[in-house]
Amino acid sequence: MTRVIKGQTLSFAADGEAVHESKGAVAVGDDGAILWAGPRALLPRGFAQAEADDYGEMIVMPGFIDAHIHFPQYRMLAAPGKDLLDWLTRFTFPEESRYADAAHAQAAAKIFLQRLFAHGTTSALAFCSVHKTCADALFAAAQDAGMALVTGKTMMDRNAIPAVEDTPETGARETVALYEKWHGRDRLRYAVTPRFAITSSDAQLKVSGELLASLPGALMQTHLSESPREIAFVKELFPWSKDYTDVYDRFGLLGERSLFAHGIHLSERECGRLSESGSTVVHCPTSNTFLGSGLMSMPRLSERGRPVHLGVATDVGGGVSYSMLATLGEAYKVQMLNGYKPSALGLFHMATRGNAGRLKIAHETGALEQGKFADIVVLDPQATPVLASRHALSSSLEDVLFSLMILGDDRAVKATYVKGRKVHGRA
Repeated sequence: MTRVIKGQTLSFAADGEAVHESKGAVAVGDDGAILWAGPRALLPRGFAQAEADDYGEMIVMPGFIDAHIHFPQYRMLAAPGKDLLDWLTRFTFPEESRYADAAHAQAAAKIFLQRLFAHGTTSALAFCSVHKTCADALFAAAQDAGMALVTGKTMMDRNAIPAVEDTPETGARETVALYEKWHGRDRLRYAVTPRFAITSSDAQLKVSGELLASLPGALMQTHLSESPREIAFVKELFPWSKDYTDVYDRFGLLGERSLFAHGIHLSERECGRLSESGSTVVHCPTSNTFLGSGLMSMPRLSERGRPVHLGVATDVGGGVSYSMLATLGEAYKVQMLNGYKPSALGLFHMATRGNAGRLKIAHETGALEQGKFADIVVLDPQATPVLASRHALSSSLEDVLFSLMILGDDRAVKATYVKGRKVHGRA
């Protein structure tokens, strides 16, 4: 049945401008698609008798889209490590080894998606473990939920523990099998996923580039330039390379469908090549500060003349929160330390329509527009006593969003809808 969701609606147009109605409404059809969105006073009469969820002055906006998150690390938030490589060895690889077991992966996938929904995230680009069972479980759970999800089995054939390593041949074979099974099925898409250059041999990176070229519509996700020690290790492993980015470039992994998490310590040459190829760098501020990796500069990557596409993400479990609100707040602080003051509106755009574009799903989600699916989060700017006190001082939408991203967390998420169905609600 048609449902009308009422509240203070906020979305972003194709040019990035905010579309805000203090008293708005969104009409959703029984297939989960948006039939109409706009000022409540102009709601077509045909929707007058539809069931309504009225959120008063709360903000009804597109659900958050997480452009980099690790499903098998869902339990690992706040696992300490001396740095990235120590953290991987001590915690990550042993934890990911558990996902060879299908029952464990299936149970974990349901928990993982519910954590996303509880924090207002409705779509994601996610890493799985090296095991085919892990990717199958996450794809199946996302299909059941009706969500737009991009994921793929991780490929790594060295510098890990045997339980989480594959080979170039098995990695390629299982990638193709998963792509053929899941890509384009309902709202699911595949991502070719070499973990990062340190854990993939030349042969496996070559296979990854061949897969990206041969699998229509598939994305590619990996890590790039996260920590100084990592960069030094890459130079040891690939002495022929000009730099870290050049390793991926040599194997055909740069391009408009390629997303690289972190990008903290990039050279001018690397920024230019990433820009030229249309690649995306995904900013993961809470993991960068938690692991002491460094402070990524958004204005540097966005420099006129060679701008690099940017996304934003939680990077759970190196990241310390599932909340995109907390992630945007941390991004603000990191950029302030770089001498740049981003607007709250700009950061919320990145986390919705911006990330939808980076994940190639903007045709179906990321905005409150007719024809897109009703992937929606409802935010309560007065969810906690601290937020309520701060809200009393707000005099603009920018003020309200700023307080939400600095002070908000899952308690501010009143409700989450995926494809028009409420998947989370807070009393």
